[in-house]
Amino acid sequence: MNNIKKSILIALLVSAGLVLHIVEGMIPMGAIVPGAKLGLANVVNLIGLVLFGFSAGLQILILRILLGSFLIGSFMTFNFFLSLSGGLLGYIIMSYAYKHFKDKFSLIGISVLGAVFHNIGQIVIAYLIIANTGIFYYLPFLLLLGIPTGIGVGLVALLSVDYLPVS
Repeated sequence: MNNIKKSILIALLVSAGLVLHIVEGMIPMGAIVPGAKLGLANVVNLIGLVLFGFSAGLQILILRILLGSFLIGSFMTFNFFLSLSGGLLGYIIMSYAYKHFKDKFSLIGISVLGAVFHNIGQIVIAYLIIANTGIFYYLPFLLLLGIPTGIGVGLVALLSVDYLPVS
């Protein structure tokens, strides 16, 4: 695949991630657990990892978070740092699992790992910002929500990668 085609596909994945990010913000999950989200935009990170490798997937993640934060007005806010920290930790864990254990974990399992570590990263950064150990009481609830959302994200990514043009 030439560089122009790869750049265009990465830009399309970033765009799709932005749309999912904005749509996800309209879904009222906060009534269940404050701050909880479905993680729909993480589908594009996982697809980027599978199709193009670590660095392209990381580009997609960072661009999606930066641009999404600008679009919804949360750049350099508490939510921005939570999104970035959770996204980076979840992505690093997914990348490691995909590279070293893809014969043992399906994309669904890798996505669940990413969702769980995304939540852990967010809670750790939230604690570092607000310095209140009470924030850790959210973690079990976020982890319980992260498992089914990770399954959903992984399933969408698994069903999508076979239909995307990469050759």
